Amino acid sequence: MYNTKAYSAASATSPLASDTIARRDPTEHDVQIEILFCGICHSDVHSVRNEWSDFMSTTYPIVPGHEMVGRITQVGSAVTKYKPGDLAGVGCMVDSDGTCPQCKANLEQFCPSLTLTYNSPDKHLGGVTYGGYSDSIVVDERFVLRVPDNLDLAGVAPLLCAGITTYSPLRHWGVTKDKKVGVVGLGGLGHMGVKFARAFGAHVVVFTTSPGKTEDALRLGAHEVVVSRNADEMQKHAGSFDFILDTVSAKHDINVYLNLLRLDGNITLVGAPENPLEVAAFSLIMGRRSLSGSNIGGIAETQEMLDFCSEHNITANVEVIPIQKVNEAYERLLKSDVKYRFCIDMASLKSE
Repeated sequence: MYNTKAYSAASATSPLASDTIARRDPTEHDVQIEILFCGICHSDVHSVRNEWSDFMSTTYPIVPGHEMVGRITQVGSAVTKYKPGDLAGVGCMVDSDGTCPQCKANLEQFCPSLTLTYNSPDKHLGGVTYGGYSDSIVVDERFVLRVPDNLDLAGVAPLLCAGITTYSPLRHWGVTKDKKVGVVGLGGLGHMGVKFARAFGAHVVVFTTSPGKTEDALRLGAHEVVVSRNADEMQKHAGSFDFILDTVSAKHDINVYLNLLRLDGNITLVGAPENPLEVAAFSLIMGRRSLSGSNIGGIAETQEMLDFCSEHNITANVEVIPIQKVNEAYERLLKSDVKYRFCIDMASLKSE
């Protein structure tokens, strides 16, 4: 066991502050990584402030962060896929049982014994797991990802959550060339959805409540932008979409978007509104439409996504900050005052 610097929160109302945490020494199957960059996900804010207590109560102190890239410093004796000096990434999960049907299907994210990167029971040290707002991390090699060396590392970090969260449903629902795809919301998730859908060859339409986002949406790859509050604009697209990716976490009328789907069209939720969505039965019945949800991706698919990003030069749009500004970043994130993800330069932790 060794100690490493980190930023943690002591309670739901405490700011994140400098701390020292324990990490396990690498076992024979482990990889030790020096963390270079760590993205800030909205889930970090929810978890730090215990806003998902009905789903998963937070154990304090909490060290958030599940979008990290870094360089391998040590590997266990049985590690075969990595060596010291390699670039590597760690996303939202660090272990699973490896034996359930989901794991055998490369869908570890649905394993009933999944270990999340932070705030999950730590079977090695006891207590809970600690995330990427820290100097280093030790992870089983099965949950380590190869990071392309041709991409900006700060822009790669959010791919480990925001990237795979949008890539996975687009792939699952067969988004390819000539499909018409809608992306609802242009934030941290939405901007990645636009980039991937465009790279897959789809005709991409962004739906936003903010007319001021039109220029950005087009620059990111959208072919069209629709202001969703404009009923006439919405009506022009009725019954025409093969697939819609809904990234919005605020309350909104899902039926408006269901009615834009063509026969057998699908809308997938990746945003998580606090209040239940009300679905009108006829919005589904009349076009044999479907409504589904999606949650990150398995390790194999996440690696596929990173390789795709390498080939197509895709990264997240990030604002890089020092760790000392993380509390300010949380407040700005809640106001949607970032384009489009914050990423922490972990070198700043060395000055603590």
